[in-house]
Amino acid sequence: KATSLSRRFKRASSKKLAQMNERDLSSYDIVAIFLDGKHFSTDHEIVVALGVTLEGEKVILGMIETSTENYAICRDFLNGLLGRGLDLEDPILCVIDGGKGIRKALDVVFRDRAVIGRCQWHKRENVVEYLPKGRREEYRARLQNAYDQKTEDGARKLLNAIKRDLALINQSAVNSLEEGFEETLILHKLGMFEKLGTSFKTTNCIENVNRQLGIYTDRVCDWKNSHQRQRWVATALWEIEPRLHRVKGHEHLAELR
Repeated sequence: KATSLSRRFKRASSKKLAQMNERDLSSYDIVAIFLDGKHFSTDHEIVVALGVTLEGEKVILGMIETSTENYAICRDFLNGLLGRGLDLEDPILCVIDGGKGIRKALDVVFRDRAVIGRCQWHKRENVVEYLPKGRREEYRARLQNAYDQKTEDGARKLLNAIKRDLALINQSAVNSLEEGFEETLILHKLGMFEKLGTSFKTTNCIENVNRQLGIYTDRVCDWKNSHQRQRWVATALWEIEPRLHRVKGHEHLAELR
């Protein structure tokens, strides 16, 4: 019967949620973490942490529900990962889209163990949003070309030229480009862009997880409560994780460390 099946799923999904919240992270040698939130409504967002091991395997480290990616909740979330055994003996590359709450929480909780990488795609799109529609494709292409340069000097030269030209169009676009500027070039600064740029220059890895998560959750029109939402998300994440491929360039992760 439907009611019996519903009760069975509720028990099973509650167990999956508990397993996600209690997962022992001490056995995973994590070299990078992607952090991003998936929106369920105006007031509900679930932040997911996706770890990458030294061998390039992707591991769901945890999730937390919030209304926004605010500092206090993100701080508690990161502290929870440490409490479950996440090892910070070596620095970890943390790839984010630029949310201030997550950024501040990483500074406070991980401190100098967090090497911040900002998503180049988000930065590019944020900048062009300030421009007249007729100029957006031009600057989107210029920014992409700059970020795709193999060397830090090459990328900086083109980006500085873009800043000078943008100043004639919209100073707010310049300010947007300068915000987090160094973090968008972290792989260039580490000399790893050619080897690891495909996987780590954007937040695509975690966004792919969120897209797959949407297959399980996006058609739900009426969430009864937070516990139901978290049960479904945790169950879906356990289903998704085994299907995740190793990151491209995984053979260079020891060099990244």
